[in-house]
Amino acid sequence: MKIRDKYEVVIGLEVHAQMLTKSKAYSNDVNEYGSNPNTNVSVISLGHPGTLPKMNKKTIEFAIKLGLACGSEIARDQYFARKNYFYPDLPKGYQITQDKTPICTGGQIIIKGKDGVEKSIGITRIHMEEDAGKSIHDVDVFDTLVDLNRAGVPLLEIVSEPDIRSSQEAYDYLTEVRKLVRYLDICDGNMEEGSMRCDANVSVRLYNAPEFGTKVEVKNMNSIRNVQRAIEFEVTRQIEMLEKGETISQETRGFDALKGITISMRSKEAANDYRYFPEPDLQPLFIDQKQIDLIKGEMPSLPRELFQKYTSKLGLTAYDAGILTDSKPVALYFEEIIKNTNNFKAAANLVMGDVKSYLNHNGLEMEEFPVEARTLAQLIQLIEEGKISSTVASQNIFPELTKNPEKNPLEIATELNLIQESDEGSLIAYIQQVIDENPVEIARYIAGEKQLTGFLMGKLMKVSGGKADPKQANQLMRKMLDELSA
Repeated sequence: MKIRDKYEVVIGLEVHAQMLTKSKAYSNDVNEYGSNPNTNVSVISLGHPGTLPKMNKKTIEFAIKLGLACGSEIARDQYFARKNYFYPDLPKGYQITQDKTPICTGGQIIIKGKDGVEKSIGITRIHMEEDAGKSIHDVDVFDTLVDLNRAGVPLLEIVSEPDIRSSQEAYDYLTEVRKLVRYLDICDGNMEEGSMRCDANVSVRLYNAPEFGTKVEVKNMNSIRNVQRAIEFEVTRQIEMLEKGETISQETRGFDALKGITISMRSKEAANDYRYFPEPDLQPLFIDQKQIDLIKGEMPSLPRELFQKYTSKLGLTAYDAGILTDSKPVALYFEEIIKNTNNFKAAANLVMGDVKSYLNHNGLEMEEFPVEARTLAQLIQLIEEGKISSTVASQNIFPELTKNPEKNPLEIATELNLIQESDEGSLIAYIQQVIDENPVEIARYIAGEKQLTGFLMGKLMKVSGGKADPKQANQLMRKMLDELSA
């Protein structure tokens, strides 16, 4: 047995998601990524004496949305608190947050492993707070610079239960959280920009041990993959320490992505280090059921709901449903197509094939795709009616639609003379031409090499310019070849 197999990994994740509001949490300062340093600031976000915060109502709506999506309980009575600590990028010397009354408690995020087995990861709490500024260490050789544009940006902190048992489960959990906040339009989920950040609490213990091991918090991870890498390193480090009889300290460690290692930053603060006390400048918040019901009624379909719909009602495979629901814009586009066609599999293949290939080739997002969804439904209809083949649709008409999205598929098919021929007389003439031009292959077919049908059909499609109805032409060709063989 490997040494690692003796130990159970216990992981809890704290995700900070910056909310997509136009202004900051408690001021009118612009909430915008990429602005020049220290331009989205005011006396409120700079913490000047005598200034007062004012609640951004949109943050409450976003928090409730996320809580409903996770199946959490929404707190009716809420109070705000000050979390005190002193960093150069925290101008007030405290953050406004929620301590005793988080807006959401309980709930779950369901992940699915590579084996298709689902697992529920519990949610401890989701609460609202404001972000700190940002210290920049790599611009000036001698000094650390501070950008306070981020100070006061509204955050949702999502704290999981310690239910995660591997770095892969952590990866899957973060992927689901990011997908969820994007579907809800409350956060863009871009970890590389810092709009979604994750701290991992990692510990190990012997299997069947009654208590958790000493947890270590790991910070400074700018991608889901790096969270996975950091956890892997930390698990190995802790197990090696325990095997040597060493004691694991409760501390905060940073992750060095270049070296793939965690580095000690400081001893872990306890809750009393922050000296929480009630925020005196914000009134308590009271939420009634009517407000919750109103927000619930405006909720979009979520990825899990769409996945169930696509697999159970539409008859798509789990693989197809997974691809289609991975991105909200893709799912919305697919939803628009199937409003205009019942051929769900053809619609799925078109989105996952030609559409995604076009986007990847041109470096575009789904929102930038030029062809309307109902136009692709018309393309599917042409195939169903036997007017064009799927090959012609993909190779000829689809590329023209992307160049001329104002046209419809029938127009393009007519202009390019691609309407499929199903007239028996025309098909017989094409088949006879193939027979006349390929005497060697015809003789082999008559001698018993029936697999040559595919080769001869290829020749038929070529001489017809791709316009021959494949199904009808195949039947006629077999009939004429069998007559020659008789």
